[in-house]
Amino acid sequence: MATFQVLATNHTSFTVSDLDRTVAFFVEALGFEVISRAPRDIAVISRITGVEGADIEVAYVQGPGHRLELIQYHAPEGRERVQSRPCDTGFAHIACDVDDIDAAIGACASHGVLPIGDPVPIDNGPNKGGRVVYTRDPDDLTIEFIEKPGG
Repeated sequence: MATFQVLATNHTSFTVSDLDRTVAFFVEALGFEVISRAPRDIAVISRITGVEGADIEVAYVQGPGHRLELIQYHAPEGRERVQSRPCDTGFAHIACDVDDIDAAIGACASHGVLPIGDPVPIDNGPNKGGRVVYTRDPDDLTIEFIEKPGG
């Protein structure tokens, strides 16, 4: 039994290659609001992350019911790109309920966020009767859109 209590979920975080591009997508295409954007102290971030010389800029964007932390690393050198598939352990994505999945796909396209396939009818689970699509941004960040039944 836990000896503490989780009070709330604070945020979900993604590391991105171009903070300007990713923030613009979340704000312009999805209607999120920037609530904070600033660099961080290298020594402090290095201690938190265990990454020596971690020079980062962080933006927090707030959407309906959820906050995202978007991080761009400017250093250290030798950073790599994670490439994972939905079936790979450690893969992550964000899912958003939408009222019009086709309009969501259209809004994303101008930001280079493209669907992996066509929207698919959901045949099971809590979203049964709706439609779903995975989209990917230029960093391979996956955003799932779920249109509820009758959307």
